[in-house]
Amino acid sequence: MNIVILCRANSCRSQLAEALFRKHLGNNHNVFSAGLEPEEVNANAVKTMAEIGIDISNHTSKTVDDLPNIEFDYVITVCNSAKERCPVIPGNHKSIHHWFPDPSKVKGTEEEIATAFASVRDEIDEYAREFVSNL
Repeated sequence: MNIVILCRANSCRSQLAEALFRKHLGNNHNVFSAGLEPEEVNANAVKTMAEIGIDISNHTSKTVDDLPNIEFDYVITVCNSAKERCPVIPGNHKSIHHWFPDPSKVKGTEEEIATAFASVRDEIDEYAREFVSNL
């Protein structure tokens, strides 16, 4: 199975989702993420994943054009911007939209920001777990 997860910047939510879907699907499936306007992978995303033993420090932000030329089974958008502006991805895939809050927009103390990232990470983790269990 091939899955791509799209977000506007491919710096936070889609990066978290890529890693968490990989965790739940295992090595027999391909999971990618991409963005409409890629930005650097958010350092707090890297940190919040490290807290649960997943290293995404080598992840890079990319566009759909940077993805391998494969047919995707699922195209999942995790922000409204990506849903509204989703590029055409060829093939016979199922499109799914599930919005998650953007923790990179949270202002506050380091602790408040870390809490926001952990909360979104855990929300995406639960979504990925449920998604895989329903396959």
